[in-house]
Amino acid sequence: MPAPVLRIFMEGGALRRARAGEHAFANRLHRAFRGAGWTVLFCDPASPRARAGAAAGAPSLWHMLPPRGPLSLSLRLAYLHPFWRIETSHLRWEWEVARRRFDPAAVDPCAAAGFAARLRRREFGTSAARDEGFVYVPLQGRIADRRSFQTASPLHMLTATLAHTAPQPVLAGLHPRAVYTPADRRDLAALAAREPRLRLTDRPMAELLQGCGMVVTQNSAVALQGYLLRKPAVLFARSDFHHIAANVAELGVGGALDRARGARPDYDAYLYWFFVANALNARAEDTEAAILARARHLGWKV
Repeated sequence: MPAPVLRIFMEGGALRRARAGEHAFANRLHRAFRGAGWTVLFCDPASPRARAGAAAGAPSLWHMLPPRGPLSLSLRLAYLHPFWRIETSHLRWEWEVARRRFDPAAVDPCAAAGFAARLRRREFGTSAARDEGFVYVPLQGRIADRRSFQTASPLHMLTATLAHTAPQPVLAGLHPRAVYTPADRRDLAALAAREPRLRLTDRPMAELLQGCGMVVTQNSAVALQGYLLRKPAVLFARSDFHHIAANVAELGVGGALDRARGARPDYDAYLYWFFVANALNARAEDTEAAILARARHLGWKV
């Protein structure tokens, strides 16, 4: 009987690194399934032949892409290295962790404190967080559009935030990789001209996070990184890290901002739960076993 074939679809630099053995999590995937007797192929999603194998029902993993085929799963970085997720959907708000209940009492406080401290030093060095009194709004793309997972467009999110945060300054950070159309920039400039408390900025994210009083966003990963600095978050969109944030969909804009102002969640316990207890660690000793257990949990016979 021929060995089962796993196709792992990746694009660009990720595909090149995986084929060269230079992608840490791809290496762990390769070892896990090869150890289980499978053949592992790293495939370009532009290849019709490779896609046909997945469509025919062969197991496949799709990196940063919607899964295609009955035994296809999504593969994505869980925001920060070395943590990864294997899920049935590429939409983060549909992941299992998004539906799970976070209970800080179930987390070892010493383990959580040590983990968060190490991650904090790695991401932000030794700079201390402070509250300079401004609200930080990290913008993503498509300023004027309200998408299905959002409660408001990014532009309306900014307008609503300004209406409920006086007299605090609001600093809107432009995403360094987003493409803002001339119309987007005109809309932002017009809002800033009407609202003197609003400042558009391209200052580094780390600097803004360290100085802000809270983060208001759709579902930007910046809010999750803000948890490292114990910054409360307000979310205008569905997310997988919503558990300790104030959600506009549940509380309304004013209610969510009020909740965030008084929020004192156990950030360290949450970070440990989110990353250590609910993600795959590319550097852990038992990663191969954890990968196979995850695949079996999601229905693969391996």
